[in-house]
Amino acid sequence: QAGYTNLVADVSGIVTAVEAEAGQVVGAGTPVVRIAQDGPRDVVFSVPEDRVNMIKPGALVNVRSWAAESNRQGTVREVAASADPVTRTYQVKVSLDIKDANAAPPLGATVYVSPQVFARADMQVIKLPTSALKQDGKTTAVWLLDPATMTLKSQPVEIATADGNEAVISSGLQPGMQVVSAGVHVLQAGQKVTLYKER
Repeated sequence: QAGYTNLVADVSGIVTAVEAEAGQVVGAGTPVVRIAQDGPRDVVFSVPEDRVNMIKPGALVNVRSWAAESNRQGTVREVAASADPVTRTYQVKVSLDIKDANAAPPLGATVYVSPQVFARADMQVIKLPTSALKQDGKTTAVWLLDPATMTLKSQPVEIATADGNEAVISSGLQPGMQVVSAGVHVLQAGQKVTLYKER
């Protein structure tokens, strides 16, 4: 039975942790050694709750090793279904397309990641407080003010994402349009209104 004392890895890789000590009594199924399997590389990082909806499987991510100056491109292959109970962030796994095994970053290396979907952060966008949004059937809409007649009309909009307590509008509005930001559920189409002025 001495053969049972030999632990043999079923894959090639690198030992990342030894979780038992010499002489320790372990039960069946208790992890003793953790191994990172050598082969295709994954980049693992976390995103906060308010950004996780922007990252979908198949999305492109720019990856740069700590010491390298050039970027590699990776593809999101998995987004965690639930948040970490402590950090409230979602784990994202990105697969790297590396044809030359020698060019692969070492296991456990630190990298910088830049999801391409976040690259739109410098673009001009229209943001509204969430209190301005209303449901118009199955679509999201806002009350738009007609300055000539001082009446309201419903304007469907599309929401790109949320930014804190604000919604980023992707279509439906143009710069300069006046939108009702409070009390939207008690208003009606064609209703005459006046602009609120602080005393």
